[in-house]
Amino acid sequence: YIKKIVNAFNIATFEKEGYEADDLIGTIVKKISSPDIQTVIITGDKDMMQLVSERVVLLDTMKNKTTGPGEVMERFGITPGQLPDIFGLMGDKADNVPGVLGIGEKTAVALIKQFSSIENLFKNITSVKTEKLRNTLLKFKKEAEMSKKLCTIDTDAPVAGPDKIWTGGLDDFKTRESDLEKLRNIFKELEFSKFTKELTPQKKISYEQYQLIATPEALQKLTNNLKQVKEFAVDLETTGLNPLLAEIVGVAVAYEEHQAFYIPVAHCYEGAPIQLPRQLVLEELREALENDRIKKIGQNIKFDLMILKRYGINLNGVFEDVMLASYLLNPLKRNHNLEEIARDYLGHQIITYEDVTGTGRKQIGFDQVPVEQAKVYSAEDADAAFLLHNILKPRLVKEKLMDLFEQIEMPLVRVLADMEMSGIKIDKDFLRGLSDEFSERLKITRQKIYELSEGEFNIDSPKQLQVILFERLKLPVQKRTKTGFSTDSDVLAVLAPIHELPALILEYRSLAKLKSTYTDGFLELINPQTGRVHTSYNQSITATGRLSSKEPNLQNIPIRTDDGKKIRRAFIPEPGSIFISADYSQIELRILAHLSGDDVLVNAFKKGEDVHIHTAMEIFNVSADLVTTEMRRLAKTINFGIIYGMSAHGLSQELKINYEVAQEYIDHYFQKYQGVRSYLEGVIEESHRQGVVRTLFDRPRPLPDINSPNINSRNFAERTAVNSPIQGTAADIMKIAMIKIYQALNEAHLKTKMILQVHDELVFEVPPKEEKQILHLVKKEMEGCVKLKVPLKIDLGRGLNWAEMEPVKLESV
Repeated sequence: YIKKIVNAFNIATFEKEGYEADDLIGTIVKKISSPDIQTVIITGDKDMMQLVSERVVLLDTMKNKTTGPGEVMERFGITPGQLPDIFGLMGDKADNVPGVLGIGEKTAVALIKQFSSIENLFKNITSVKTEKLRNTLLKFKKEAEMSKKLCTIDTDAPVAGPDKIWTGGLDDFKTRESDLEKLRNIFKELEFSKFTKELTPQKKISYEQYQLIATPEALQKLTNNLKQVKEFAVDLETTGLNPLLAEIVGVAVAYEEHQAFYIPVAHCYEGAPIQLPRQLVLEELREALENDRIKKIGQNIKFDLMILKRYGINLNGVFEDVMLASYLLNPLKRNHNLEEIARDYLGHQIITYEDVTGTGRKQIGFDQVPVEQAKVYSAEDADAAFLLHNILKPRLVKEKLMDLFEQIEMPLVRVLADMEMSGIKIDKDFLRGLSDEFSERLKITRQKIYELSEGEFNIDSPKQLQVILFERLKLPVQKRTKTGFSTDSDVLAVLAPIHELPALILEYRSLAKLKSTYTDGFLELINPQTGRVHTSYNQSITATGRLSSKEPNLQNIPIRTDDGKKIRRAFIPEPGSIFISADYSQIELRILAHLSGDDVLVNAFKKGEDVHIHTAMEIFNVSADLVTTEMRRLAKTINFGIIYGMSAHGLSQELKINYEVAQEYIDHYFQKYQGVRSYLEGVIEESHRQGVVRTLFDRPRPLPDINSPNINSRNFAERTAVNSPIQGTAADIMKIAMIKIYQALNEAHLKTKMILQVHDELVFEVPPKEEKQILHLVKKEMEGCVKLKVPLKIDLGRGLNWAEMEPVKLESV
């Protein structure tokens, strides 16, 4: 990428395989032999001092220091040409140059001053005064001669210029215009937003036809036009980013390219013009907004949908979210905000939120932004969304992503909006009690740590912890970092069996995170109006298609520890209701069976066998009644390890067995499941050809490193190629199930609400009288949403909190 960027800037480059940059620079310096040309080498490398002459100087830009012959003589007392002899004797650890053991700069300088060169030194070795130094030099003669050769810059290298072998002319060095299109594409690929912004023309969208709607007559005319169009973009400006608390400040719409309208309703700065009442505007817009035959376009349209619903308006005809369209076209891109997408597809730098509100302490709310300024900003957002829709839709068609977009991603927007608005109740008293418990345990753990450390220190400081662990307690160093020795969780886990302190540090960190992130964090996130927490689900973050959640993140709550499970205990239904949970059983293994068509695996699932016991039977060659709990655990690890492309090395670490045994397990697995082996080999082979893998529903997962010359990058890409179609298909199936359940709940006019989605699990808040109906409905929709070669199965549970869900068998309901 460095080469690509330099070439796109049209900066002259010189390279030759087998030669170092020092050699090429030395050759260039030598060939530019004209006495009237002063050459400056930009470097801080002392090896380059040997090139210094009356017409060649070094410039260290980091120290703002210039080095010429005088500076070399002042420091070493020799000529620049003798420096390779100095370096040959003293060596250079940074460049792996051995030199002569025990000789430093002072001795090396003295010897070369006396003998002029290494060759002359060894010719006159008897003239070296001390016997010890003489013997050392003779012992390391070969190293000294080799080191001098290594440190001598080759000034006769065959330098290759941009187009040909360089012959010594200066024309190749001339500055040229950069290739902006190449640079833009590279920076977009690398997501260098700041650089891309600097390259992007500031204005490609015309603002001339942006109109401010400030009178009832103008509003009436606009709404009449909106009722006649097939589609329009809508964008709300609000007092904040929380859709459950923010108030509408203005509404922007666009139904033709480069034409947009802004309706201010709540700008309240001093001197603000009179604006149309918010409720009047919304009522006028209601018919167009709620008409499902008129298609609506937006950027993160879920936000607008939720805001409008709070004002009593159902945004129907939600057709395209350009954020989701951009995400499907480039799932590896980290950010799909309007600014980024407009730069990528319109080549236009839109006005940013910070451009109109400022930043930091001086930032103002949008209701303080002058109306005329708000008009251009907001109208541009609506206009950009409309323009992007016309560009992105054909690309979705071309990439065969329209089915995924129209049948899964866009219908899911409304489902998630309702789930977020519903939220989930938190037992505040229980959470406060748990926070107090964690505080007390932290206090006790902290005291134990101080006792073992023989003094108090900042436990959260890696530097102070390094001193305690590796200097005071003399524990073995596991990993080095730029700032010393690592004290991360992996290191502490290795050290825990050796000493009690690392285990206590791990316990302390776990408790501190549970308290700050969950018990205290959740209490802060309770909505003051609803008394519930409302997570925000994001469809455009993960490359696999899985949903992510934030504020709070409900998908990272640790559930393998007792303390983690206690956090889930705080999630409760409203009084009089219950929780019902539905969890897909071994969905990724079932998808593997479907995609691979492996007869053994398919038949095991069709017969309803425990697939981990079945794998244990196959690997250990025993009957079902002889499979122990440990055998099943090993088989389960192997089953899921195969899905994630786990190697024998990874399996050996996971199971704490030696590499040969782990490889034997994997070999035995593939002997029994030959269909799985063929499928995985085919996926990897295809990924190398195509550079992308896809789910059962054509969701793409690009693999930019699949043909990387770096073996670690390539191996990681291959593991991703194996896992992504499986994990991505599981995510797609969950989304389809959510859409079908949501539709079924609405069609049956049930009061039950789908309130949580975490990995392969859904949680519902259910009135008791609907319990039986919901259990059957959820089972039907989740198990029947997709037809695979093997049956989909769910495990059902019921309870009065999320942690304590009793298994439910439908036969008993």
